[in-house]
Amino acid sequence: MKNLNITYIQADLKWEDKEANLQHFSELLKQVKTETDLILLPETFTTAFPVDPKVFAETEDGPTMQWLQYQAKAKDAVICTTFPLEKDGHYYNSLVWMRPDGSYELYFKRHTFTMGGEDKLVERGEKQLVVELNGWKIRPMVCYDIRFPVWARNRFKDGQYEYDLAFYLANFPDSRMNVWHTLLQARAIENQAYWIGVNRVGEDANELHYSGDSQVINSRGEVISKAESYQEAVMHCTLEAEPLQRFRTKFPLGPDWDGFEIRM
Repeated sequence: MKNLNITYIQADLKWEDKEANLQHFSELLKQVKTETDLILLPETFTTAFPVDPKVFAETEDGPTMQWLQYQAKAKDAVICTTFPLEKDGHYYNSLVWMRPDGSYELYFKRHTFTMGGEDKLVERGEKQLVVELNGWKIRPMVCYDIRFPVWARNRFKDGQYEYDLAFYLANFPDSRMNVWHTLLQARAIENQAYWIGVNRVGEDANELHYSGDSQVINSRGEVISKAESYQEAVMHCTLEAEPLQRFRTKFPLGPDWDGFEIRM
């Protein structure tokens, strides 16, 4: 593992306006001047949350995927975000891990937000995802997933951790920021990995307000990078591999973790 350069973008989202959002993120991405390996955007970045997928969902060859492919190639970095996707006649809040060569992975949001009616609009995902980048094993997740620790749980097998970095891409209202801060730190500590939370700012059509509070947390639970609340921001952070490996060696939680099985 070598150090991993991360860019995370905290932005306002225009309600149900894909063209305006794509244009806005195109402008924000022009601010990415430093060399980066991974660019993270908020959940449902083209529409805000939630929207009717029958109106706004696209397929894997649609304009949003094409935009992501273009941007990943232009920045020579992986870009990750979510948007409503239709696949085989089913609708998902789909996270896309887009590589510079145009190849990609999909993660379908496991925990649809029932209290906001998302479960009536899209289906729940059934599979976890771990991807690799520059020797790092990375676990992507989405917003409401943050409240379910079993789904996020790291594993230790044959002397290896399942992942080194995990993140949530979110539309998380400011009325629940105590949950956001507390659980991000808890996830980092209990899973002995870096964690990132990327959230939006602004106000949506449901009159919910968003403070952002996007941040990067190390395996000790310490915030090492944070965007200013209620402000758009293009943030850069370097994740250092050596301190993570040193801490895992000095304070090895993995061998003492309980084994478990998730049943769908």
